[in-house]
Amino acid sequence: MTLELDGAVRCDRAALSILGDLDALADRQPRDRAGIRLQGVDALVPLLAGDGPLGALAARTLGSGCRPVRAILFDKTEATNWALGWHQDRTIVVRERHETPGFGPWTVKAGMTHVAPPADLLAGMVTMRVHLDDVPDTNAPLLIAPGSHRLGRIAESEIDAIVERCGTIACLAKRGDVWL
Repeated sequence: MTLELDGAVRCDRAALSILGDLDALADRQPRDRAGIRLQGVDALVPLLAGDGPLGALAARTLGSGCRPVRAILFDKTEATNWALGWHQDRTIVVRERHETPGFGPWTVKAGMTHVAPPADLLAGMVTMRVHLDDVPDTNAPLLIAPGSHRLGRIAESEIDAIVERCGTIACLAKRGDVWL
């Protein structure tokens, strides 16, 4: 798979050297929620910096001027789990709201301001998924419709047809793998 063609690529063991740091960060988070939006977490700064292990991985893909816009910790367990239908991630976190043509709608999630930017801005971004646990096909892996990222914003009414046309790939992972 390639990021350009399929919209996803697995970087095997790319986060192996920082798993201890990420485990410690996860251990300090509440256990009663499956998804936690991380904000102001000092331990993430050196990891996401341009010369840090995750920031450098992003920079090799996007260029040295890239920067993180959101961090979410997902900890799916039997007690905190959810199902999610096919969707496109379309929002970014911003420091504050400034009405700007092409940006919107605006939302606030977990006290953080989010906005849907223009599609061309989203096209220049990647989501980085760092795996702290193995994700075999029996552990609810992320499913993608390869190539659908090249179709821009997809109307909800068209999703099923796009998935049918593109097919699906399960993003399987080992502990320490990173999906872009």
